[in-house]
Amino acid sequence: MTKPQIEVKGIRDGLLVILGDGEWLQLREAMLFHVDGQQEFMQGARMAVDVGNHILKAVDLGLLRDELSERGVTLWAVISNSATTEKTAQTLGLATVISQPRRAQEIKPLDTRYNYGDEAVFIQRTLRSGYNLTCPGHVIVLGDVNPGAEIIAGGNIIVWGRLRGLVHAGAEGDESAIVCSLDLMPTQLRIAGHIAITPKRRGKPQPEIAYVKDNQVVAEIWGKS
Repeated sequence: MTKPQIEVKGIRDGLLVILGDGEWLQLREAMLFHVDGQQEFMQGARMAVDVGNHILKAVDLGLLRDELSERGVTLWAVISNSATTEKTAQTLGLATVISQPRRAQEIKPLDTRYNYGDEAVFIQRTLRSGYNLTCPGHVIVLGDVNPGAEIIAGGNIIVWGRLRGLVHAGAEGDESAIVCSLDLMPTQLRIAGHIAITPKRRGKPQPEIAYVKDNQVVAEIWGKS
């Protein structure tokens, strides 16, 4: 029997789960299994589910909403190609449209890169010791990353807070990846295959960005013109 396929993406409004082909019951169980396996990360998440062509009744969507709620996940939107499923979702108070990324009207900074469609994860909490996150795309944290916490990302890592844990950006070999933080003092910082040595604090904390230059990781003031 073919294993049900699900895909999870980070979007502006939370997480988007895209369900592949297969029986609805198997897809639902596969999705819940995925949530159970990422319980700490999924706790408090807002989720939209793209059910494709599946025609679902109120009992189907209501049960899914309740099962996700029991796991600390809020089902707020259902995307469907079926008018019946869409109407059912609306009856239950669920959204049936999700916002799309805004396009930049003009690129002014010469070095600005816009990577539309890249996968990203947004975390709105402090990551405490023992927390481990691995993501193939970018990771954005609104909070602190404490000593003992670990983030491994295929893309960039941005921390809107204090960075004290271990971070590895560009983990799949992307030397153009960056690490940004309002207070950059990690226990270890890696970009691709390069490891940075954190210098001793001099003066007050300030936002910094770390990147690879001349085969070594360097850091400078974040936002410096």
